[in-house]
Amino acid sequence: MIKNMKYEKWQRQTALFLGSQTISLFGSSLVQYAIFWYLTLETQSGVIMTLSTIFGFLPTFFISPFAGVWADRYNRKRLIVLSDGITALSTLVLVLLFLAGQRSIWILLATSAIRAIGAGIQMPAVGAILPQIVPEKELTRINGLNGSIQAVVMLVSPMISGALYQFAPMEGIFMIDIVTAALAIAIMVFLLKVPTHEKASQEQVSNYLQDMKLGFRYIQNHAFIKRLFLYFSLAFFMAAPVSFLSPLQVARSFGDDVWRLTAIEIAFSIGMIGGGLWIASWGGFKNRIHSIAFAIGAMGLCTFGMGVIPNFWIYLFLMGLVGLVIPLLNAPSMTLLQEKVEEDFLGRVFGVQSMVASSMMPLGMLIFGPLADRMAIEILMAVSGVFLMVVAFFAIRDRVLLEAGKPEPSDTGKE
Repeated sequence: MIKNMKYEKWQRQTALFLGSQTISLFGSSLVQYAIFWYLTLETQSGVIMTLSTIFGFLPTFFISPFAGVWADRYNRKRLIVLSDGITALSTLVLVLLFLAGQRSIWILLATSAIRAIGAGIQMPAVGAILPQIVPEKELTRINGLNGSIQAVVMLVSPMISGALYQFAPMEGIFMIDIVTAALAIAIMVFLLKVPTHEKASQEQVSNYLQDMKLGFRYIQNHAFIKRLFLYFSLAFFMAAPVSFLSPLQVARSFGDDVWRLTAIEIAFSIGMIGGGLWIASWGGFKNRIHSIAFAIGAMGLCTFGMGVIPNFWIYLFLMGLVGLVIPLLNAPSMTLLQEKVEEDFLGRVFGVQSMVASSMMPLGMLIFGPLADRMAIEILMAVSGVFLMVVAFFAIRDRVLLEAGKPEPSDTGKE
């Protein structure tokens, strides 16, 4: 568990950090939506959607164990700056290629892969740096608030990206990402003050592989982390259809208008904003596992509904509910790890979490993507929704997780 320490001006530091991440996320989201919609509308292919998912996540899987070690060995702020720089550089190359008339789908997929490497470097560092800035008792609320801020970005990004997609050249959208990345880097470098954590200040006597093995051994010796990652793996695998096939389902079943694709992203984002504010003000159930299991079960029920109800407006409502419960999954699970895992191992544990998050959905798409070209996506939604509810049922009955999810003696204010 992270030891108590003085958090001088933690509100200001938190605001600067979340602000820089928000600016960076905004630019990245514009590019992400533009690329995803381009591939969806130009191909309407489940195979291409599968390739897009693999290229967008698999590099994160491979870089994450190394990134987790880096987040424990080196200055986490510098790692975040490095990842933003990699993302901006890849976007700049994409701009130059588009200006030269090179618009191959493979170029877009390669760019997604490079951006995924940047994300893989950043995620363990972000998860591990927050406890250096935020007092432990405030972590759940700050994680929830961060989720709401990200959801606001996700709300405005598809609207702005949709408008730009119709009226501006693709390279113009890409340029926005370069500008926002530069602003985010400037805030991190010149304004944010985060002391280097203890392990990074010490001379590194072990090599990368030794540190990596120690990280996996730490997880192996803590049953609740293994169980948590197991249920996460199952949930992420079964969430592949609702996460990646919903735009294709909408294009096939309701119409391939850009406004419809924008609408489902907006509905999801509005739900996430509400869910983030909800968890930030409430804090979740006393036992964090109850919040996590509830979120997985509710997501499964909504996904099932999206597969059986043939009405676009009800579909939008259910997508909004999916967004509503996502913060109830993300914030308590992240806080649980931040509270229970020793600081020197936080980066490596979050690195493995990134591996889970970046691998299980692509694995799911290897199954569901090709099936989407052979059967109705509605069937895939309904089946995956049922399995998500089964995962939630077993998670809520897991004694190891329930014991780990019990509140700390100092935790107060939860219903």
